[in-house]
Amino acid sequence: MLEESGVAVGVLVAPVIPGLTDHEMPAILQAAAQAGARFAGYVPLRLPYAVKELFERWLEDHFPDRKGKVLARIRSLRGGKLNDPNFGSRLRGEGFFAQEMAALFAIACRRAGIIDGRLGLSAAAFRRPGSRQLALL
Repeated sequence: MLEESGVAVGVLVAPVIPGLTDHEMPAILQAAAQAGARFAGYVPLRLPYAVKELFERWLEDHFPDRKGKVLARIRSLRGGKLNDPNFGSRLRGEGFFAQEMAALFAIACRRAGIIDGRLGLSAAAFRRPGSRQLALL
């Protein structure tokens, strides 16, 4: 395992489809923790450009009974649209369902023993290039 070798191991649960796959986050995080993950993140589904139409057709083909619910929840996360390109909100969403998804994720991480969020990074192992490298220029 990577974590046994000292490599920081994490998992990204993405894309999380509200009303369709969000309930799977706890099981995914538990399995990831058992495999050595110590940090985690998630991203709700984003539907930019032509992906919107492809996803709507996919829902119609595979989950026609849930299509309306899923699209309504995505719109709820994305300010009434199926995509939100804004930097501050595109990776988490906004509103009630975004808060619900964040709470579910935090609880699932805590139960699995995973740190909610990103691993702290350190630059301690980096060395400044010496004059020998600069002589090549």
